[in-house]
Amino acid sequence: MPWIDIEGAANARDLGGLPTEDGGKTVTGRLLRSDNLQELTPDDIAKLTGEYGLTTVVDLRSTAELNSEGPAPLDAVPSVEHRHHPVLPEGGLATDAVADVFLNRAERDRSRYPGNAVTGHYLGYLDDRPDQVVAALRSVARAPGAALVHCAAGKDRTGVVVALALSVAGVRPDAIVADYAATGDRTEPLLARLRRSATYSADINSRPPDSHRPQAATMAAFLAQMDTQFGGAAAWLTAHGLSQEDLDLLRAKLRSPDRQ
Repeated sequence: MPWIDIEGAANARDLGGLPTEDGGKTVTGRLLRSDNLQELTPDDIAKLTGEYGLTTVVDLRSTAELNSEGPAPLDAVPSVEHRHHPVLPEGGLATDAVADVFLNRAERDRSRYPGNAVTGHYLGYLDDRPDQVVAALRSVARAPGAALVHCAAGKDRTGVVVALALSVAGVRPDAIVADYAATGDRTEPLLARLRRSATYSADINSRPPDSHRPQAATMAAFLAQMDTQFGGAAAWLTAHGLSQEDLDLLRAKLRSPDRQ
């Protein structure tokens, strides 16, 4: 797994090198994913903007989270654009760190997918905030350099938006699932970081650490539902306002020129 080793984030990685269904691979330095960016150091920023060519941050956190956490170090970097696309309904202090706590209380998520409440929650992003999901993918597609998608843990909201982008690029489903599950390898340092934040600490400490670990079956079921319910990620995105031009830009951004 191509982890990005930086001091201020525990769950950062480059989504290049993933196998596509036609035998190609995604391009490095185009799409990055991460957990919260509040603790980035100057060296971290230099690495992201220099080595990885970061130009665009796609922030999926709620407005309440942004207000609670305050400015992040990258906010002061003129060369980096910030795009805010909250994919959870805006109301209260909603965070992905506690998404599955809400799931246990939310019958509507179980009704979306009775076999896995977290999968049902992910499908809920598409029901509740389709405009923001589409806008997040548009921001990735139009980024002049590398786009970094993040939320709080970099697991749920980030996992869904990244999965949609990789699906459009033709990445093999098993590789998308493996990337999603890789967050589990960083669970302990990730939770340690979130515990340092007043925004997330109480929620994190309310459950056993293993309950925060992503399950491969959750993403596998989500991808299967995208196909059976909507005809795939590209069909859902275009049906909800992503133009063909932006879809083509997104696909081209993540693929090598000889595999378009």
